[in-house]
Amino acid sequence: MVAQWGQPGKMIKIFILLVITTIAYAAFNCPKDDGQFEDPVQCDKYYHCQDGVAKEKYCPDGLVFDPLNRKINKCDHVFNVDCGDRLELQPPQPKGKCPRRNGFFSHPEPHVCNVFYNCIDGEAVEITCTTGLHFDEYSGTCVWPDSAGREGCGVVGKKLKDGFECPKDRQVDTRGMLVDHPKYAHPEDCQKFYVCLNGETPREQGCSEGKVYNEEQQRCDDPENVAGCEDWYKDVEKKP
Repeated sequence: MVAQWGQPGKMIKIFILLVITTIAYAAFNCPKDDGQFEDPVQCDKYYHCQDGVAKEKYCPDGLVFDPLNRKINKCDHVFNVDCGDRLELQPPQPKGKCPRRNGFFSHPEPHVCNVFYNCIDGEAVEITCTTGLHFDEYSGTCVWPDSAGREGCGVVGKKLKDGFECPKDRQVDTRGMLVDHPKYAHPEDCQKFYVCLNGETPREQGCSEGKVYNEEQQRCDDPENVAGCEDWYKDVEKKP
């Protein structure tokens, strides 16, 4: 007799669960019969409406739903989406160096500000910023330390380790206007150059492999176009 009563009880529980699920879906009114629409409170949750019936969906962990995205897959990185008041997120699914399965994340050591991880489905790819830049998780890009505002990375100084300081006499352009962020060639390394933020704070930068800095043109150029740097990479190849 117990077995006979047990089966109906199980069916009742399943029926109740189905009713609750149906009510949850029914609580969302599709703005249109067909399409994808954001949840009002959770940024990585959305509804797929078909013939006026809503089905609850979630973006992959770490991504959020962008209702303005015209692509079929409307899930994107957090820094590309304005969630507004949709502040809630699904519980994180950390894996290895990824605090969430997808996204760009800072190095776990707070003093390592130039290294970050690109996580794709829980697989982390380590990326190092260009010399002098720090990773900014709010934009997902490498920016000047002043813009990143990271703590524990060291105090922004007015003098670099090699002794370079921004000249007091500011550069001017062809119109006689002060250059906002003047550049200066490195005295010994043809590939490197300096940038003075607002004319005061120095940052060391470098051209990509095969290029050297052309101070006259204020840009990276081919070695043959820069006097004294024509054989720069040839000399490097000869070095042990």
